[in-house]
Amino acid sequence: MSRQLTMMDATAARQAGEARSAIRPFDHRQPGEYDRDTLDRLPVASGGPEWACLTEALYFEARGESLKGQLAVAEVILNRVDSRRYPDSVCGVISQGEQRRDACQFSFRCDGKPETFSEKRAYERVGKIARLMLDGRDRALTSGATHYHTTAVKPSWARRLTRTAQIGRHLFYRLPVQQASN
Repeated sequence: MSRQLTMMDATAARQAGEARSAIRPFDHRQPGEYDRDTLDRLPVASGGPEWACLTEALYFEARGESLKGQLAVAEVILNRVDSRRYPDSVCGVISQGEQRRDACQFSFRCDGKPETFSEKRAYERVGKIARLMLDGRDRALTSGATHYHTTAVKPSWARRLTRTAQIGRHLFYRLPVQQASN
């Protein structure tokens, strides 16, 4: 029995090392040096409810964007999780407001369409991005953005925020920095 466990431990350690090696070249790139080939070499990702919620959001909000654009949308969601202004979980952020009419934070949650993952390759890619981001990949693309929208719309809230980036068809914003007065 102990020899069998040792062999299983050795196999698990080897697989973990291979996964770390595959991630390392991707994870240490500077913003703008992302490529799908490196992402495609990573093992298929999986995870619990937080991973599933982030994967779903990336699929429906950003699957048509570049890899950099998908990472940026993930940053916004995780920046919201870290902010006291929003729910403290990915699933909470994604579902915020959906119980009120026209109050969804993410349009796919209130568009009346069923959430169907019809593009397997796109789903696998955003799943890998979700895994990387949840595992602590650097958030250097949006300068702390907590909001975004496509260039096809001009929401009224955007005027009150500070624009931090445009990546693909998305514009990114954060709340204005407030100066303390003495």
